[in-house]
Amino acid sequence: MIELKGIYKTYGKGTVNEQELFNDFNLTVADNDFISVIGSNGSGKTTMLNMICGSIPIDRGEIVINGSDVGKLKEFKRYRKIGRVYQDPAVGTCPSMTILENMSLADNKGKLYGLTPGTPKKRISYYKELLSELGLGLENKLNVKVGLLSGGQRQAMALLMTSMSPIDFLILDEHTAALDPKTAEVIMRLTDKIVREKKLTTIMVTHNLIYALEYGNRLIMMHEGKAILDISGEKKKNAAVDDLLNLFNKISLERGNTV
Repeated sequence: MIELKGIYKTYGKGTVNEQELFNDFNLTVADNDFISVIGSNGSGKTTMLNMICGSIPIDRGEIVINGSDVGKLKEFKRYRKIGRVYQDPAVGTCPSMTILENMSLADNKGKLYGLTPGTPKKRISYYKELLSELGLGLENKLNVKVGLLSGGQRQAMALLMTSMSPIDFLILDEHTAALDPKTAEVIMRLTDKIVREKKLTTIMVTHNLIYALEYGNRLIMMHEGKAILDISGEKKKNAAVDDLLNLFNKISLERGNTV
């Protein structure tokens, strides 16, 4: 379980650009929740993910993960139980290293290498088996450098690698935004498969309203640091893209803009 309690966050404190984003923000993510998070630019979606992962500090409040306040816990320590996939396919992999070397790095996350080989031969068949499930033929390209792969192949690898070691939480930061529609569909099906099989508590930020409705058990719309919509169960199943667009339009008009 992830709990955000009384979160305050202000950017540019003491400057002319000072902006309060979160003011007493609260959110509970239950075990096995798969939450789709949507919202306009600047609504606080990615900032929320960064605060959970420890990429940026909070001003006040508590971030509680599995019953422990992790507000002062270093980012790398939080990643022992959190896997994260970013929008840029280049971020989650090492382009100058081969597929085999990347898989071995992910396999040994949080472990001490000591004097053992960096890419143990006894694990190669296991890596091939995992890669074959992607259906991209990567199991036959173990010695190819990841930088030579397509964006979709790299994102599939990043998703696979981040879930190889035991984790409780999966954070997806617009992980299909940089992909073409066909490849994005492949990545979303893979995402759903991994979340279900590994029973991961998942938060997915997306601008794709169709994916937001199709995947997960809960949907949150954020605006100006607040969750203005939080639906799950039958309400989410019965929601439509037009419903979300109408709410977006209403927000935009209230701000004096047009969509």
